[in-house]
Amino acid sequence: MDWGLQNRMARFIKSATGHTVMLAADHGYFMGPTRRLEDPRSTLEPLLPYADAIAVTRGVLRHSIPATSDVPIVLRVSGGVTVLKEDLSDEAITTSMEEALRLNVSAVALSVFVGAPHEHDSLVSLAELVDEGEALGMPVMAITAVGKELEKRDARYLSLACRVSAELGAHMVKTYYCENFEKVVEGCPVPLVVAGGPKLDTDRSVLELCAGAIEKGAIGVDMGRNIWQSDHPVAMIKAIRAIVHEKATVREALQTLTASKKTSGPAASLPS
Repeated sequence: MDWGLQNRMARFIKSATGHTVMLAADHGYFMGPTRRLEDPRSTLEPLLPYADAIAVTRGVLRHSIPATSDVPIVLRVSGGVTVLKEDLSDEAITTSMEEALRLNVSAVALSVFVGAPHEHDSLVSLAELVDEGEALGMPVMAITAVGKELEKRDARYLSLACRVSAELGAHMVKTYYCENFEKVVEGCPVPLVVAGGPKLDTDRSVLELCAGAIEKGAIGVDMGRNIWQSDHPVAMIKAIRAIVHEKATVREALQTLTASKKTSGPAASLPS
């Protein structure tokens, strides 16, 4: 791996722990003004000090993230479809590698849709993006998207999607947590981070997901709605950091969450 590429990855995978807490905030590229992300700047600004990286599109980066911020950026570069379309797999590359370099981001990310109608296109886009990334020192993260078919989140499917992404050259993969997740990790030779998915019912469920993922071999999480849709988003990301970076148990993380709620207060400024 080239020095520049390694250096970019080291910006958000912390050397002290080998882990990362990434904040996903790229949902608007196909979901529009998602609840509590209607105004990205006001939602994300309090969370930036606690994120090892933030995943956004170039539009949100330019208009909602201060240029003075030193938080590493993982730039979403695929898109071209919205939730109004039944087939979410019909994506293409929407942001060039030249643009990513101009924006000084730490990595680029795109979705791959294994088993979907546009599987071929998304996998070829990944391979081509990796070629460009290797040439220019830019890490590429593949996101194993499942479209609207959430039942695909099992170890057999995710193992296939993650391994294929790694075989095509992805430097890291974002995927979902599932039963027998250790099998997914064992079959993927590059680092894995776990998505949060839709908002979970309880704080404990979020923290249990994080703890299970780390225990079974993920290097971190890349969560969005389970952080910024929380009534106490700063407290939640602090609790997640305790699990990912400090090896806290779920019980200890809940204590961190409770203590932080008292000091940070509710997210009264966020839309309901």
